[in-house]
Amino acid sequence: MGSKSIRAIAIAVFFSLVALVFIVRLFLLQVINPSYKYSAENNTQRKIIDYPSRGLIYDRNGKLLVSNQAVYDVMIVPREVAPFDTAAFCKALNITCDELSRLYAELQKNIDNRRASRQKPSVFFKQLSAEQYGYFQEAIHRFKGFYVQRRTLRKYEYRHAAHVLGYVGEVNDNILKRDSYYTIGDYAGISGIENMYEPFLRGTKGSRYMMVDVHGVEKGRLAGGRMDTLAKSGKNITLSLDIELQEYGELLMQNKIGSIIAIEPATGEILSMVSSPGYDPALLVGRERSRNYPALATDSLSPLLNRAVQSGYPPGSTFKTVMALIGLQEGVLSTSTKYSCTMGYHARGISVGCHSHASPLNLVHSLSNSCNAYYCNVLRSIIENPHLNSFAEGLNRWRNYLLSFGFSNPLGSDLFNEQKGSIPTSDYFNRLYNNRWNGLTVISLSIGQGEILTTPVQMANMTAAIANRGHYYTPHIIKAIDSDTIPSKFTQIHHTLIDTAYFAPVVEGMERAVWDEWGATARLARVQGIRVCGKTGTAQNPHGEDHSIFVAFAPKDNPQIAIAVYVENGGFGATYAAPIASLMIEKYFNREIEDTPARKWTENRILETDLISK
Repeated sequence: MGSKSIRAIAIAVFFSLVALVFIVRLFLLQVINPSYKYSAENNTQRKIIDYPSRGLIYDRNGKLLVSNQAVYDVMIVPREVAPFDTAAFCKALNITCDELSRLYAELQKNIDNRRASRQKPSVFFKQLSAEQYGYFQEAIHRFKGFYVQRRTLRKYEYRHAAHVLGYVGEVNDNILKRDSYYTIGDYAGISGIENMYEPFLRGTKGSRYMMVDVHGVEKGRLAGGRMDTLAKSGKNITLSLDIELQEYGELLMQNKIGSIIAIEPATGEILSMVSSPGYDPALLVGRERSRNYPALATDSLSPLLNRAVQSGYPPGSTFKTVMALIGLQEGVLSTSTKYSCTMGYHARGISVGCHSHASPLNLVHSLSNSCNAYYCNVLRSIIENPHLNSFAEGLNRWRNYLLSFGFSNPLGSDLFNEQKGSIPTSDYFNRLYNNRWNGLTVISLSIGQGEILTTPVQMANMTAAIANRGHYYTPHIIKAIDSDTIPSKFTQIHHTLIDTAYFAPVVEGMERAVWDEWGATARLARVQGIRVCGKTGTAQNPHGEDHSIFVAFAPKDNPQIAIAVYVENGGFGATYAAPIASLMIEKYFNREIEDTPARKWTENRILETDLISK
């Protein structure tokens, strides 16, 4: 075969392959994917995102807390926009010409930063109400390149629990980079439950492909709707929150700074979480959010701060409960151990004051009377234990017990932005005192002062562990998720390093602190018919009046609620925190406060107290 023949065959094969490629390509375009045929038959097509409704949120008793309301965004496809009557456009949207210029400048900035495209739709004007949408829809045919897209915004059914629920806002660059689900202009949970359970609540987007004419007017579904996908609503969730108890707690904390957190010991479910001052969650919905958020963020009382999980306080004398447990476990303390108190603890020129009470006291009465001197002795016996090799070893053993109660680390709850608090290490004191320290050097730790910082949720969790006689479940606000299960970590039991047998005298001491006829420091925590066990605390505050603290659980046997109350600048624990806790406990069990002169006096005194304006 000659070279010419070979060349001819090669050319023929080449053209045959080219023809085959064209045939296959045409087959794919016209048969396998008919969308191109439809696109060719019409001037253009438009992909419209169908945003799903977010999941609803209910309280533990089935009361609806958060629902949805429809709003409409004006979308723009820049390349499709033709010259239009700006005055008519502004009138249709009820905006000024200056605002229209600002919207265009913002759009151009997003295009320049590649956060938006001239070929794809972007949000131009956000959140038209249903009434505004109806008016604009009548005029939209005059504005080529614009169309309206439906969304939903949150509707908060109560003016309460803002720190629990959180809020929804527009996604920022960090969220866009982290999660490909979102595009510019989307909304996501920013804080609270809205953030922590965003993957369940947000649902799945759908899409519709519409045919539009040269004027941008929709002419029907592309491919008869065969390319469309349905949006799938987010999952409804049920919280462990009792909204009536929450509402009452926020009422009690009006005009006060602090927090209340109540837990069901048997499950770790959070019944109430109050941070005061708070805010109405409706303030951070829709276009009003841009105006309200800066005002809340710059408020000197910090209403956006969730004090229940973000604020660290010295636990004060409430810490004596766990100090007693550590002393018993370490074998340096027994129920019969007595220590004297002469208006405080005095050694080597160091004094820790105490109030007047009987002396000497045993373990149970040291708790009910809240004796400082007793626990100064207990701390020294733990740290300076002669059976240990060093003071550092004693302190580290003490600290390990505290870690087993959940201190000095985030508990791993589903409360947004939970902080860890602080329990000092021996290394810290070695650096601070150049390795020359002992139990007396750090004596303030014995009464929950010094370098100790705990969050209210940690203190409520400690109280739940005592109520359970040695174990706890990670505190959580989620109770159920539709068609799903709550995270398994919330059903796992956590044991402290304290033997169950050692809890009985501490529980008795807490019971006597409320019910003893003599020496009780928390009489105002009594609730008729409910055996409350509690412990008062007064945390020193270098910036003003001391903080009033109280922890409690009830009833003594088979406890159903554990609670921690912090009232900043409230003075003694018995003054405000203890009666607030008693009212919360009574409200939870009885759903109302007993109509007796004594209880109504207590309730009215708390409701009428203003610690902010004084």
